[in-house]
Amino acid sequence: MKPMIATMLMLAVSLLSGCASHVSPELRPYTAEESKELALEALNRRGLSFEEYHAKKAELLGEPRKSFGFDNQGEMSVGRSVQLHGRPS
Repeated sequence: MKPMIATMLMLAVSLLSGCASHVSPELRPYTAEESKELALEALNRRGLSFEEYHAKKAELLGEPRKSFGFDNQGEMSVGRSVQLHGRPS
């Protein structure tokens, strides 16, 4: 009976010591790269307009703000024939 009690006691001690030494990854501080990645993921989920999104993204990445927009040449009439770079459109 004594070996069984000793075995159970050793098992309980090893189980409790394993739980006590658990290092949780949530308790460590985020690195700069992880913080930037989390901020970009949050930005993607916000549902901003195209211009607002790119302005905030440039701000997060530390890039100079670029002007994004649409030109007036992106629209064409179906009845009009236009050649683009040597091929019919």
